[in-house]
Amino acid sequence: MNSTSSVKRPVTEVAVGIIVKEDGSYLLGQRPEGKPYAGYWEFPGGKLEAGESVFQALFRELKEELGIEIAASEPWKIIEHDYPHAYVRLHLHYVRRWQGEPKGLEKQALSWQGNIHEYEPTVDPLLPATLPILELMKA
Repeated sequence: MNSTSSVKRPVTEVAVGIIVKEDGSYLLGQRPEGKPYAGYWEFPGGKLEAGESVFQALFRELKEELGIEIAASEPWKIIEHDYPHAYVRLHLHYVRRWQGEPKGLEKQALSWQGNIHEYEPTVDPLLPATLPILELMKA
């Protein structure tokens, strides 16, 4: 992760939903074919469109990807990651209330993982920017 002062590339703003059930389990999705890092596991979300707030982007993305409607989200942290194809700024939001049951509407696999503060994910490989998020969650 780099600081923004050293960035010479365009920054892609991304809304990331850490969807958490009451028992502490959290949802990961597998990136579908045709996208960079296809087959890697990540937290759901996506790019902000022009004029969108982070919450608006998160609401839209989770509806499009998972078929759920979120009632609210809790802003948590912002981290950055430098991929070969894009420099991303990830706006991490906890999502604890939603309507509907998450489904992989983009033909992506989904997996509920153990408690956010205690367990390592059981899926592999993880998207590189997912690793620091998991470390921050355990802290």
